[in-house]
Amino acid sequence: MGDSATVEISGGCYCGNSHLAVKLTREPSDLRPRACDCDFCQKHGAAYVSDPQGSVTVRIQDERETARYHQGSGIAELLLCRTCGVLVGALYRDAERLFATVNFKTLDCRADFGAEQTVSPRKLAAQEKMQRWQDIWFGDVTVISAEP
Repeated sequence: MGDSATVEISGGCYCGNSHLAVKLTREPSDLRPRACDCDFCQKHGAAYVSDPQGSVTVRIQDERETARYHQGSGIAELLLCRTCGVLVGALYRDAERLFATVNFKTLDCRADFGAEQTVSPRKLAAQEKMQRWQDIWFGDVTVISAEP
């Protein structure tokens, strides 16, 4: 997987339009995916992982086949594949940088992670959500879109 300092993981949507390259500073077994209890995430079976000291690169083959959806408070942008329907992850941009979390079910080694835990971000005020995302989501994020 990687050296003792970094664990490198790949993943993506089912059809391959969206590819993830994730670097964690902890072992996957030390991370418990966060299963959001909102209707949207539950219907997609999503549970998220992130590492504020790690990084994620999202490579999108055809941007036309990627949907960007704003759910709930509309602050975060969810990435979905239009071809295979997979919810890949979520992005949040503040004034200075881009943050991301990924749906761990899109990762090749999903069985290596800890048990899922239910979270309720919808109970948080907008400012509390944004602060939480800045604290726990990936802060080193690159999104690369190939031209259609």
